[in-house]
Parts: sequence; C-alpha cells; structure tokens
Amino acid sequence: MLAPSNGETLSLLLVEDDRADAILVEELIADAGADIDVVWAQSMARAEQEISIARPDCILLDLHLHDTDGIDGLNRISKLDATIPIVVLTGLNDEHFGVSAVSAGAQDYLIKDRVDPEVLRRAVLYAIERKRAELTAVDLHASQLRARENARLERGLLPSPLLLDNPGVEIVTQYRPSRENALLGGDFYDFVQTPDRTVHVMIGDVAGHGADEAALGVALRIAWRALTFAGFKGPERMKQLERILRAERAGRGIFATVLSLRIPPAGTAITSVRAGHPGMLLHGRGTVEWVEPASGPALGLHGSDWAEQQLELPDGMGLVLLTDGLFEGHIGRGNERLGEAGLLELARSLAHLPGPAFVDALIDAVEERAASHGGISDDIAVVRVERTQTT
Repeated sequence: MLAPSNGETLSLLLVEDDRADAILVEELIADAGADIDVVWAQSMARAEQEISIARPDCILLDLHLHDTDGIDGLNRISKLDATIPIVVLTGLNDEHFGVSAVSAGAQDYLIKDRVDPEVLRRAVLYAIERKRAELTAVDLHASQLRARENARLERGLLPSPLLLDNPGVEIVTQYRPSRENALLGGDFYDFVQTPDRTVHVMIGDVAGHGADEAALGVALRIAWRALTFAGFKGPERMKQLERILRAERAGRGIFATVLSLRIPPAGTAITSVRAGHPGMLLHGRGTVEWVEPASGPALGLHGSDWAEQQLELPDGMGLVLLTDGLFEGHIGRGNERLGEAGLLELARSLAHLPGPAFVDALIDAVEERAASHGGISDDIAVVRVERTQTT
C-alpha cells in the first residue's frame, strides 16, 4: 500500500462550502484507513487563513465556492504558497474544469460522484509525491543554472594570460573557491604584456559575495586590461577604474581593492600601485618577507590619490600577490584568525619550496587550518610572478 514516505500523519485542508460533501470526504478518509488529519474550510477566505497559520501537506479544493469560482481559487492558493500540492473536486458535468485545473498547476482532479476511499487516499498521497518530485526538479534546474552562471563568471574573473613569446617572467596562479554552498566571490586577477615587453600584473577583490560582486570583478578586470593596452598606467589607470566601478556597481556601498605591478623587461626595479589591497609576499632563495607598498584608498570610496612606488624584484625571487581570503579565515582556536603575521609565519615554514609548489602548499596549509571551522569562508586568489632569463 502507498503510505506517507516519512510515516507521519499528513494534514489535508478540505476547501468545500457544502457541508454534506465535506462530511462525505471526511468519511471517505476515515474508511480508507489513511493517516491523514482533515481540516475543513468552508470558504476560500477561511482556507487562506488556515494556510497562513499552518501549511497543509495537501489541499482538496472544490472548484465552485461562494467566494471564488473555477481556476481563480487555484490561483489564489498558488499565490499564497506555490509548493502545496492541490487536488481539485468537480462535479460529473464539469469534468472539463478538472482538466483545466491540472493544466493550471493542480496535481490531480476527482469527480465527486465517482470517489471511493481508496481513490481519494491514493490521489492525495500521489499528489504529494508528484509535487515533491516537481519541486526537486525545479531546485535541481535552478542549481544547474547557478552553477553555469558561476562558471561563466569565474572564467571572466580568471582570464587566460596574454603574454608575448619568451615573456621574461614566470607566472603561477591559483584560485580556490570558498567552502561548498558559499556564494561566489569577487576575487579577480589579470596579467598582460604590452608591445614594449613590459609585463603588467594585477589582483583585486570586490567586497561582498554574489553574482553582482562577481560581475563587477569581471568588469574591472576587463577594464584594467583595456586601459593597459590603451597606454594608461599607474595612478591614472586607478582613476579610470574608480570611475568604472562607480558606474557599474549595484549599490553605492560596494568597493574593491586592487594591486597592480609594472615589470619592465630589464633590471630589478618594478613599480607598484595599490588601492587598499593587502601587501605581498616576497618568496625565494629559502626566505619569505612581507612587502607592503604605499597604498591609496580602495576603489569606490571617492579617492583620487594613488601613488606609484618603486620596488626591487631580485633575480631568483618571486612576488606573491594574494587576496585577503588567504589570511582572514579562522584557524581552529576560537574566533582567532590567521592574519597577515600568521600567514607570514606559515609561508616561512614553506620557504624552501619552488614557486608553484610554494603556492599550492601555502593554500593547502591555510585550508587545513580552516577545516575545523567548515573550510575557508572566502575565495582565495594567488598570483606569483618571478623574472626568468629570456632566450
């Protein structure tokens, strides 16, 4: 026999303004031996009150009531709660109304003069199962759409390199999304090489999580690339990014941090411009140091003062650009977070590793420390850049 899947008593809201028909339905349920509690509402208005008090597992709805008629009653219930399965009741001469109701969203229809206990019981239970399957399919489809949207946004946040042959640098990138079921973040990075063989590297982070923030990150990354090839650099490029962010953001409170490096084809000097972004790690030759160039305000805060700073990138050393997800997570001791000092200590324990292995091991170590708190709570983006010998 078909029975409730969880073994619990089901609640049935009977919406019927004819007392004799209501008593008949209650007797049919009792005769069926089904574990179903019946609540009787004599009007659509009363049914709406009952639904607002407690959601029934199923509704048995007469299509002809004194305060509603036909499909209108079905629509009124659906507006209140579209997840409730509905079985409609109709007369022998109005069977076409039942068919129309199913087309409009009801799970089934029953003709009053042809209902017996078993037919009624099975109609109610099958309606519940069909609605559950329908909602599961809708949720699955929505999840698939979100996954595809996230994948498209992530591809926009994390581009393919645009470097010349023998670019003179080795760039390692890693992106780790936050723990399962967390919203998509706005971490982004890019690196391109202009015709004069200067390499430009950028990393950024839009504050907040979700599709709007990720889309803004994509817009900023693409704008940075376009501005770079248009000849903008340093503070002037930041000013243009500020304008773009303010035009594209979904809300006035949204801001973004950006760190940009310009690496010429010769020498050890490089130039940095920082807009509120965290500092970097200087890794190589068995050591790691924290490098924090001069910073201007984050983008979106109506700033205009972003200064360039000259840095040294010695041969055999790499600069590791990162987003704050790498050090803002909890580390297993109460509410303590790793922090920049903790990240530096962790990085120094891995300093002996070569560039790519260092990046992977550092992120793995951070994730391991966050495991007791459910994993990392923010996306992590890391870019390591090191000069190489051109051939």
